[in-house]
Amino acid sequence: MLPPRVIRRLVMAPLVVVMAAALAVLAPPLAVLNAAFSLIRHRLSRESRPNRKGRPKRMRALRLVSFALVWFLGETAALTVLALLWIASGFGGRMDTEPYQSRHYAVMRWLLDLIYRTARGTCGLRVEVTGPKEETVENRPLIVLSRHAGPGDSLLVIHHLLSACGRRPRIVMKAVLQLDPSLDVLANRVPNAFVRKHGHRARPHTELIRRLAAGLDTKGALVIFPEGGNWTPARWRRAITRLRRGHRDDLAKRAAAMPNVLPPRTGGAFAAIGACPAADVIFVAHTGLDRMVSARDVWHSLSADIPVRAHWWRVPAGDVPRDADHETQLRWLYNWWQRIDAWITAQRVSRSGTEVFYPERPRLTPDTPR
Repeated sequence: MLPPRVIRRLVMAPLVVVMAAALAVLAPPLAVLNAAFSLIRHRLSRESRPNRKGRPKRMRALRLVSFALVWFLGETAALTVLALLWIASGFGGRMDTEPYQSRHYAVMRWLLDLIYRTARGTCGLRVEVTGPKEETVENRPLIVLSRHAGPGDSLLVIHHLLSACGRRPRIVMKAVLQLDPSLDVLANRVPNAFVRKHGHRARPHTELIRRLAAGLDTKGALVIFPEGGNWTPARWRRAITRLRRGHRDDLAKRAAAMPNVLPPRTGGAFAAIGACPAADVIFVAHTGLDRMVSARDVWHSLSADIPVRAHWWRVPAGDVPRDADHETQLRWLYNWWQRIDAWITAQRVSRSGTEVFYPERPRLTPDTPR
């Protein structure tokens, strides 16, 4: 259960400032130590293996601290601007008006762009997005159904909608994310939905999603992650088991044939699609971050660049089976998830048939030991 909003703001916001100050003090000596250590390691390696060639590993600790420093400094700046906006709006009195909504989306775009550019510079993030260009998409509301796997994949989707597409995203996200102070303030001042797993006082998430979708305009985009969480082998197996226990062996069989994705949960997606008949539906697949399942994976990934590939498919509003029965809609959604899974497999497999991103990854089956 999350602490009350007032407690979150009084505790988490000052903590961000303290973390930024601590990292600012830590970064210079860490940079010197990393440089010295890397120089010594490089010389020892050259002496022991004089003919060894190859690209030296990046300084992971320095990359991580540099990224964290900019993140916390960005959050501090964003919180300062948000506090000034609250005062300028008459202590929150005009926060729902168009000028202040636009300013909050501008702060969101600035912060995500800062994080994205920092990740490119410090972590070697390289993102390639293919699919329909924004200029080819009519000014229509969008419902974006994205795969969910790897740290920060949701930030990349939102960043692309804000910066490349000029959209105003409305996001369905877990309530626990409100522990991040800048996200807590920003996301609660513009239309979004926080989903809680437990709690009798929480409204059903389908009702929240339906209200968000119904209010979409021609520049709006509702972002949903139907899998409900990041892909992991354990979650994939549990999802298949859940389908079998629900006597949906047909869906369990299809889910078992899609080892790269979790089977989609339909409630939120269908609620959004039904609430906004004018909306086109965008499906998003990506790969690159999904190899980072654990903290250890993230740490090892920092030794090299991080390539991310994404593809967006657009389904025009007239081609979305809104008037079909539930089973037809269910098959339609699973068909798209099967296409996403096939695209991910194709990206991982080189022309020679070897896996590009997961050379050590075994073949997964529902019965593979955890």
